[in-house]
Amino acid sequence: MRLAPLFTAALLVLSAPVRAADATLERVLDLAGVKLLCEQTAPLLQRGMNAEQQKALGQAFAAGPLCADLAKHVASRLKPEQSRQALALLESPLAQHFTAAERAVGDDGGLATYRQQLQERPPLGKRVELVRRLDKAAHTTELATLLRYEVGKTQALLALRARGGDLDEQALAEQTAAQRAPLRESSAKGIEAFMLYAYRQTPSDRLGDYAALYEQAPLRAVLEASVAALPQVFAARRATLK
Repeated sequence: MRLAPLFTAALLVLSAPVRAADATLERVLDLAGVKLLCEQTAPLLQRGMNAEQQKALGQAFAAGPLCADLAKHVASRLKPEQSRQALALLESPLAQHFTAAERAVGDDGGLATYRQQLQERPPLGKRVELVRRLDKAAHTTELATLLRYEVGKTQALLALRARGGDLDEQALAEQTAAQRAPLRESSAKGIEAFMLYAYRQTPSDRLGDYAALYEQAPLRAVLEASVAALPQVFAARRATLK
């Protein structure tokens, strides 16, 4: 009779570190912008689809379960200490400064005007190099491209099924592969303009430090794992769509 409470107590002790690690990783994915991809997925998928398709997509790609599944895949590729180390980097004063600058972009409405100005007055080459270094280290363009590509693949599959056709994942990838290059190009341009605008008042040396922060092994591991996991998560959810 005493085995049950002892077993329950043991489970609580063993599971506590796992829950803490999960919470840490979820916070990392939030601060790194990966959680935002999950939150954007269903609205992007539902755009232009009929009511029945929108309902199915909303259920299959709901942000909460999608983020949890992505975090599970990412966690399986990390060493236990990497999440904690990545969180320390993202909660540093340097990272918080840049996060605040990024969030301010949505408040002042000047990004559209700035994009037009870039065509007339291109920024200094060194500044562009720093932004591209940061983009590469943070996998920003890569993740944005993946999201748009996987959304497009999913919508294409639903459109095909509505006409009585179907494709498996390999055939679907082959049919849509040509879309990746233009998506990457447009994503890169948009992200570059956003970064140049968001960080316009930040000295270049601090921007270099921020890029170096993302180049550190713990953050690199989290983001590389996110890039690898995102297509898997989409494929698993596409398999549930009928």
